[in-house]
Amino acid sequence: MGTWDDGPFDNDSAADWCGDLHDADPSARAAMVRAALTTAALNTGYLDLDDAAPAIAAAAIVASQMPGGDPITSPYAPDFLLAGESVDLADLPQLAVEALDRVLGDDSEWRSLWGEAGVSEFPQIDKLRAVLSGPPELPGQTLYGTA
Repeated sequence: MGTWDDGPFDNDSAADWCGDLHDADPSARAAMVRAALTTAALNTGYLDLDDAAPAIAAAAIVASQMPGGDPITSPYAPDFLLAGESVDLADLPQLAVEALDRVLGDDSEWRSLWGEAGVSEFPQIDKLRAVLSGPPELPGQTLYGTA
């Protein structure tokens, strides 16, 4: 596998998945993002790199459409997103957090490979996770304002 940077789209597996997402019928794209996240989140065995990398890319796509999310600018991301199109992923932030947590877990090839390279902190993943988790609730705050 080729990896050229630490961004969510900067490896062969993620770039290939993004190409498939771009080529898919627009009506199938949300399901493809959900499938990539679900594959990682529900994996109870060893998480293969080829499942982890698309999950990270999918999480970045979900986060990009949320308040505080970074816009998609990578040339390896799906071209339709770079052209300003979107996909409705409003129901996926929690699943994306679960997928990222699994990618960072002990039985993850992605985590193992970065660990072998001497990397122990993942600021890109941490930022995605923070955006996907939303702003923290303040004491006395409720869903509809203050208590």
